[in-house]
Amino acid sequence: MTEFDAATAAVQAALDAGARYADARVMHRRYESMTARNGDVEELTQDESIGLGVRALVGASWGFHAVPDLSDAAARDAGRRATRTAMASARVPGPSVDLVPVEAVTASWASGCETDPLGVPLSDKGDLLVDATRTMAEHGADLAEGLYQIWDTTKWFVSSEGHRIDQRIRECGGGISATSIGDGETQRRSWPSYRGQYGTTGWELVESLDLAAHAAQIAEESRALLTAPLCPAGETDLILGGEQLALQIHESVGHAIELDRILGWEAAFAGTSWLDLAQLGSLRYGSELMNITIDPTIPGALGSFGFDDEGSPAVKRDAVRDGRWVGVLAGRDSAAMASLDYGGSVRADGWARLPMVRMTNVGLEPGPHTLEEIIAATDDGVLMDLNRSWSIDDKRLNFQFGCEIGWEITKGRRGRMLRNPTYTGIGPLFWRSMDMLSGETVSWGTPNCGKGQPGQVGHTGHPAAPARFRNVRVGVSA
Repeated sequence: MTEFDAATAAVQAALDAGARYADARVMHRRYESMTARNGDVEELTQDESIGLGVRALVGASWGFHAVPDLSDAAARDAGRRATRTAMASARVPGPSVDLVPVEAVTASWASGCETDPLGVPLSDKGDLLVDATRTMAEHGADLAEGLYQIWDTTKWFVSSEGHRIDQRIRECGGGISATSIGDGETQRRSWPSYRGQYGTTGWELVESLDLAAHAAQIAEESRALLTAPLCPAGETDLILGGEQLALQIHESVGHAIELDRILGWEAAFAGTSWLDLAQLGSLRYGSELMNITIDPTIPGALGSFGFDDEGSPAVKRDAVRDGRWVGVLAGRDSAAMASLDYGGSVRADGWARLPMVRMTNVGLEPGPHTLEEIIAATDDGVLMDLNRSWSIDDKRLNFQFGCEIGWEITKGRRGRMLRNPTYTGIGPLFWRSMDMLSGETVSWGTPNCGKGQPGQVGHTGHPAAPARFRNVRVGVSA
């Protein structure tokens, strides 16, 4: 049995058992990660799995079953079991479920990769982390940590509508962090992000991060933060660095525009959304500088693919255009429920999980300014960067974020380093206050987006650049 044979057998068995639609995914994934601490390799993880998951639609209900076995008998049994689950659920009356049309194709797709990350010798990868963490320790870090992660995933997708698609997606990335401990105070600095930077690319991404070259600086900054003045509390102009703005997009835009949340399908576990479909196309989400796209076609970005896990092709769409909310992240069923004509944002984190609406690359289009121009135009404000903590309500509306580092901005110049900078706001009011946006965009990768029940970990991308927001509440009052 080939992978396509197994998926085809599962789909046919589901149809024979009474499903009106079925699809199946075989997924083979290899994973590797390494961590180092204070100049020594601490842990190496390597694992591999392969299996098949099949969905069956009966009436208004989905059924799903997965098996770690690609034999004909196991695949057909999975298809029948998925249909039986759907039939059991269909006994409860519910609204009809249609699927927005998608052209059935036979296709192959692979992400770009210059250097196979799993082919790089472990000794070379270990030396990279050991050297960087040793340098941080030598420059004052009490805890110097480094890591990399690699995923190599191949998928084979078959549907009852005629899809036959295979994809290979290689993802990797890494980062370092330095933690300094003082008298009643602990401070951390990271590079290039608080969890590292990731993309759908080869080991060349990790090499481009140049971890060792930044190790001394972040260690010294983590120690300097122990005695830096606290970020003052009050309302002021806020400049966010691109990495922090990427998380702001993720939490207050990306999750909010997931259609399953808007429809209430995720309410039991992950929450809903403050958005109302009746306002799609008219709601002012932010200022005219706010142009958010949903774009899984960006080469090398972590949320990129050729086809989603329903066989919908990767297509760039607008989510917010000139500050107005115009698009959502959707699947074929949720889109039909909302009378929309597109899906394209459904993925599962493994063969044993039901595909669901997930972020792809959700990010801000570039603005007309540079970071230096934004600073120069700010008389009184705070510049914050690199996330340290986040909190947002289950409607993705009210939020508070903490950053690793801040700088005082006075009369157009960057001044003192500030400790424990935080800011808070309400999503649409915050985005409407954005009045300057840089064009220095980076597609930040987030490999740890949690959603679903049972929980799934999604890989998402967020193009972002520094931006200024007016009259934002910062700091924590005593």
